[in-house]
This record gives sequence, C-alpha cells and structure tokens, in this order.
Amino acid sequence: MTVHEVAKLAGVSERTLRYYDRFGLLPPTATSPAGYRLYDRADLEQLQRILFLRELDFPLKEIVTMLVAEANDQRQAILRHHELLEQKKMRLQGLIDLCERLLKGEDEMSLREFDQSGIERLKDEYAREAKERWGESEAFHESEKRTAAYGDREWNEVKAESETILREFAALTGHDPTSPEVRKALAKWRDHINARFYPCTDEILAGLGEMYVADERFQKTLDEYGKGTARLMSEAIRRRNE
Repeated sequence: MTVHEVAKLAGVSERTLRYYDRFGLLPPTATSPAGYRLYDRADLEQLQRILFLRELDFPLKEIVTMLVAEANDQRQAILRHHELLEQKKMRLQGLIDLCERLLKGEDEMSLREFDQSGIERLKDEYAREAKERWGESEAFHESEKRTAAYGDREWNEVKAESETILREFAALTGHDPTSPEVRKALAKWRDHINARFYPCTDEILAGLGEMYVADERFQKTLDEYGKGTARLMSEAIRRRNE
C-alpha cells in the first residue's frame, strides 16, 4: 500500500506517517522506483500498535521504547491496552452521565468525573515496565535526552549513517561472522549507536543482537538491505569475543 492509501485507511495524515518514519517508528517495507513509500501487512500491524499507544496519550519518545518491549510479549501489550481503554471508557461514561444530569436541570456540582489519576497511574506503570524490560534505564534516558534535540537535519544524518553501515553488512552476507571485515562493520554499528543514541554496553549490544532475529519486524527491516543481514549482525554480535 502507498502512503496515501495507508493514511486514508487509518485516518491519519501522510505527514504523520512520514514523521513516524523519520522518528524510527514506522519505516516502510520498500520504496517504489519513483521514490514512494510502500507498506505491507507487518507495517500496518506496527501502525496499529503505534495508534493504540497514541490513543492512550503516550508521547512519541516513550512509544519508541514501548514498541520494543511489546514486541517480546504482544499478548501482554494488548491486555494493557484493554485495561487502559476500559479506564478511559469508565471516565468518559461518568462525564456523559454528568452532562445528562445537568441537562435534566439537576443542580449538581461535581468534579470527580474529571479525575484522571487512575488512568495516569496505569500509564505510569505501563511505561515503567517497558523501560525496565527494554534495558538499562541510564541508556534509555540518555537516548531520550539526545534524540529530543534532533531536528530534521540530525534525523536525516542518523538515517544516512545507519543505511551506509547496514548496506555494508548486507554486502558481507555469507562471510564468517568473526571475519575482520564483519567485525569492522560491527564496530562501526556500535560506534553509531554510541554517538547517536546511548552508550552501547556489552549487555545492551548482546540484547540487540538477540532482538535482530527474535523480533520479526527488526529482522524484516534489516533484511531489506539484503537477505541474511539480520542473521549476520546477530551472529557477529554473539561471536564478537571469539
């Protein structure tokens, strides 16, 4: 599907979809020869997850982390979405009931229906769980701090850097993951993460390596540069100390 078709289907603007791409939330599966973004079913499923979290009023900087955590346990994520939406439904129903009482002429001065503390408490719990499951909190906060200052120029630079390194990995598929060429590409990738996002410790790097093949979306995105790219990166990370 084209960006126009997806925007129409989801009721969001094409600008929003392009913003999600730039933010790293929703890169398209492919690009047409004319340069148009193309989305497949997996992309639409990712968009559904993003829109759930936006509906629940999570900011984009938290959604990035939450999507990573949700990828490991999608059923738990849906249960959390359901719980929060039920809370929102109860609050809205309370406000509707208050409107109806006032329309009937009942002289009722009530503010409790506007209380959002229950919803905010659940949101805080959900965000905290995602951060804990994502990895080291210091790394998360460092990533938040750095990327918050990025504008279009910085995000374009980040994208260009990452694509260059990923194409290098793709050209090395079939090589021994412990070969000097592959290790050089891995060092570039780690330096990229260190420079652009957060200190990439051995523990975090190992977790990323597992995620590249365990998470279907990550594997699919990496393999767009060449089949086997995700597997090579994962193996290079796993065997980096051999």
